[in-house]
Amino acid sequence: QVKMVESGGGLVQYGGSLRIYCVAYRSIFSIDRMGWYRQAPGKERELVASILSRGARNYVDSVKGRFTISRDNAKNSVYLEMNSLKPEDTALYYCYSYYNLRHYWGRGTQVTVSS
Repeated sequence: QVKMVESGGGLVQYGGSLRIYCVAYRSIFSIDRMGWYRQAPGKERELVASILSRGARNYVDSVKGRFTISRDNAKNSVYLEMNSLKPEDTALYYCYSYYNLRHYWGRGTQVTVSS
């Protein structure tokens, strides 16, 4: 099992920056894939960014060039650096991991971007 807790969300103005954090309560060294999903009210959950254990990264087109995902295996943590934020980035952001053929989710951290 992989328990994860997110933090760092908040209210930010249009064009601002925010960094959100995910800490896992176990070693993430062997976790194949970790990343961030988000869900806005009335919309489906979408994958924002993912990072493999070998370091390869993927992003949804709408955040490319603005968001950066990283992981620190020594700290059992995954981060999402978000720049040039837009109101459409407003959502509940969930940390997730894919390990031993199962998906795990945190409870989310709210990011709100005001126009």
